[in-house]
Amino acid sequence: MQIKILFDSNRLSKEFSVGWGFSCLVGENVLFDTGKSAESLLLNMKSMNLDVSRLEAVVISHEHWDHTGGLWEILKMKEGLRVYACPGFSMAFTTRVKELKGTPVNANKFTKIMDNFYTTGEIPAEYKAKYTPEQALVVRTDMGISVVTGCSHPGIVKMLENIKKAFPSQSLHLVMGGFHLSDKNRRMIRSIVEEFRRLGVKKVGPAHCTGKKATRAFEREYQDNFIPISVGLTLGI
Repeated sequence: MQIKILFDSNRLSKEFSVGWGFSCLVGENVLFDTGKSAESLLLNMKSMNLDVSRLEAVVISHEHWDHTGGLWEILKMKEGLRVYACPGFSMAFTTRVKELKGTPVNANKFTKIMDNFYTTGEIPAEYKAKYTPEQALVVRTDMGISVVTGCSHPGIVKMLENIKKAFPSQSLHLVMGGFHLSDKNRRMIRSIVEEFRRLGVKKVGPAHCTGKKATRAFEREYQDNFIPISVGLTLGI
């Protein structure tokens, strides 16, 4: 199985659009987050020869503009597409999905999307004094569990601990996405890196809001098992 990076702040070549936000395609038909805009997302998908018509599901990590920006145009292009959201998302979000003939799926707990694909369901969080629920995508392969996060507002370690409880016999092969550590000091970052090791995370791909200090700390720790995330990258899981 493969993950294709569709939007982030780094890119493999100038043909790709970059900016603040995140999106990736997992497998052949599961889209995780949609970046800051449809224009950027669709340009990058075209450059990677990806077809919206093949999508079967979209998982939105949380209801921030830099993760939902491309969703609405995607729904116009693929009627009936399942959109996995947290129950704590706004009524306006659900209403717009329905207006664009999407199929909203509210995941309040671990939910199976299709064979070997799951969402963690809503994990409570607060960001800037506002309730900001979030979910992560979980993929099970022969190499173990791969986890894709949007911003990890509930705390990346808390999210991983929840996943380990759901899959106690499975190893964590890869954790990638936004870890939201840009405002953390070096001591806190080091503690989180150590928690990744304690949880048995084999490979790591920090992106988006992880921050430069934390990204460098993960790179130093994981070395050959550190994956530099850039738009246009395809990685196997």
